[in-house]
Amino acid sequence: MISCSESPIWGGGGRLQERGNNCSTWWRSICRICEELGEGVGRWFDDNIRRVVGDGRNTLFWYDTWLGKIPLRLKFPRLFDQAANKKCSVEEMWRLGWVWRCRLLAWEEECVRECSVLCHNVVLQDKVLDT
Repeated sequence: MISCSESPIWGGGGRLQERGNNCSTWWRSICRICEELGEGVGRWFDDNIRRVVGDGRNTLFWYDTWLGKIPLRLKFPRLFDQAANKKCSVEEMWRLGWVWRCRLLAWEEECVRECSVLCHNVVLQDKVLDT
C-alpha cells in the first residue's frame, strides 16, 4: 500500500486525505482526482463511487453524493450558502434540523421543501455504518 509519511491516510469517515509534503506524486494525484482537480478527469470519481447511508454519521450532508447523482451543495447552492454548518453529517442534520445563517427568503423556503422531499424516504439505521 502506498501511503504518506503521516498516517492515517484515511481521515474521519473513511475520507481520503493528502498528508504532509512527503506524499508521493502518485498519491497526491489520487487525492486530487477525489477532489475533482485532476487533469481531464472531470467527475470520474464521483460518477463511479456511491455512498450508502447507514447511521449517517460518516456521510457529509452537503458534500457527499449520497442522495441522487450530485452532492446537495451543487443541487441546492443557495441553501448551502445559507447553511450555518456546512460540514454536518447526515445524522447531525436529522438530529439538529435546518440551521441557517440568516432568515431565508420565500423562494429559499421552497428550496428547503424540495430538499426535504428528497430526504423524506431516507431512514437512518442505528448501528449500521455508512459505506
